[in-house]
Amino acid sequence: MQLQRTGEASSARPGTACTSEGGRLLLAPSRRGRGRAGRCGAGTRRRAGPAGAMPAAVVEYKGWKEGYRCGYCASERGKVSAGMWAHSMTVQDYQDLIDRGWRRSGKYVYKPIMNQTCCPQYTIRCQALCFQTSKSHKKVLKKMLKFISKGDVSKVVSEDEPMDSHIEEVVACNFAYKSESHVSQSELTPLSVDHTEGVENEDKDTGETKEEVNVQKVESGSLQICADKDTPVPGEPSRSAKIVHAPPKPGKGADLSKPPCRKAKDIRKERKLQKLLQNQMCTFEGSPLQAGDQVFLLQNSKSKTNQPKTIEDFVFVSLPDDAPHKLEVRLVPVSFEDPQFKSSFNQSATLFAKYQMAIHKDTPSECGENEFTRFLCDSPLEAENAPTGPECGYGSFHQQYWLDGKIIAVGVIDILPYCVSSVYLYYDPDYSFLSLGVYSALREIAFTRQLHEKAPDLCFYYMGFYIHSCPKMRYKGQYRPSDLLCPETYVWTPIEQCLPLLEHSKYCRFNQDVKAVDEGRIKELGRVRVLHKRTVMPYSMYKKRRKGPSDEASVQQYASLVGQTCSERMLLFRS
Repeated sequence: MQLQRTGEASSARPGTACTSEGGRLLLAPSRRGRGRAGRCGAGTRRRAGPAGAMPAAVVEYKGWKEGYRCGYCASERGKVSAGMWAHSMTVQDYQDLIDRGWRRSGKYVYKPIMNQTCCPQYTIRCQALCFQTSKSHKKVLKKMLKFISKGDVSKVVSEDEPMDSHIEEVVACNFAYKSESHVSQSELTPLSVDHTEGVENEDKDTGETKEEVNVQKVESGSLQICADKDTPVPGEPSRSAKIVHAPPKPGKGADLSKPPCRKAKDIRKERKLQKLLQNQMCTFEGSPLQAGDQVFLLQNSKSKTNQPKTIEDFVFVSLPDDAPHKLEVRLVPVSFEDPQFKSSFNQSATLFAKYQMAIHKDTPSECGENEFTRFLCDSPLEAENAPTGPECGYGSFHQQYWLDGKIIAVGVIDILPYCVSSVYLYYDPDYSFLSLGVYSALREIAFTRQLHEKAPDLCFYYMGFYIHSCPKMRYKGQYRPSDLLCPETYVWTPIEQCLPLLEHSKYCRFNQDVKAVDEGRIKELGRVRVLHKRTVMPYSMYKKRRKGPSDEASVQQYASLVGQTCSERMLLFRS
């Protein structure tokens, strides 16, 4: 595996420390500020733009990379993707980019060219608030609970419990651009903004621009959580569709002449409910309950008893005082100014190397401290705090799993306005029997729910890419309900509708409305924001000042991939 080579290591991003006691994450503020990372050549990251202004994303578009090795199907020349270096980026910009099929690896942000690459990679998100644990998920949660509370060790791993759940294969983008970015920090800091020729266009299209932003907010799905059972949801299969069951073969299936077989568990539940009902009736001093009251009591008792267990029911439980193990989950901002991140860096880096060599067969030189920093500690995301946002703020974090005082797994995540985005997971191979891949994914879904309590818009869990053409990457579809992103119109479609299409073709347009188009598509190339000689200007102005051959084709390609909204917010660096 080859790791990316970035030019500048990400600066320290102070944030908020977070610890888990009794399973629940506890947020605690830590010192925030900016300064030198002090490791692996990391420098100071500065906010672009005038003093007091919101930071602007600064990116270098690198264009398409065609015909390189695919890590999924092992095709030597089948992969096609576009990429750019992100020197800095706001969390809203990155949220909008991943909602257009982009994904970051360190500070390199890439997007597969879906209709040309050998293994199309569809962005997948799980509706965390509606998530229900499957039988295999419960097995993993119970296994961890038994191990912590009783010390039970089960070495058997079920086939339907993938060990590396939600791990993005590092070679997915193959780090196609290994050359370092030689742009100095001073060149990335704007000194002025040239509004010439831009004001008139902005006044003329103000209404259209606002409409595009509103459309994107709706498509982001921040309000589409759980629909009422009787309310049809656009894009979801009809609930009235009939299900036809094939008749059982002779000698097989249920005997219709006999009463249906009942599970002993259901019989015990019924007896318990009847006993509960009798006890409740006795509390009314001999006066019998009305028939309606009895029915209500019975239904109410059934609903509580039959309610399926959630992740929280397994995770946030009180353990016995003599429990042989102690598991803590700590949320640590990716910042060398954060005491917890700094003090655990060496242990975390050592664990990363151990995992990479055991699981991905890396050589020591491919997973050293520098590679670890550039791949999993460098992030272009600027830390942000909002009044209606989570207490820990937005940005990049490491979710560390501490077992009996040592780190056994680390989930790298980005906390964004509408989601928690999983970046990577590495764990101690000695604890593979705990199915840490699946367990950490479930914990991250629970964490998303917790963040939602303070940040109502944050309600999705992004798992990276779903690759149907690669069987080992289909496990992400087991986290339901989930949606896949249409590669042409960038609207979300329930995965149940997508799977039949993917069985016939590895590349599919999920949006079945043939008239639907990409609402966020580029409409005016001249409005793309450019950073040239430390001056921010619209592309229409830069185009007139530029000397040498035209770069319009490259800018057009960039703008069509990031969309109109991001192209007008982010700064495209031009030398």
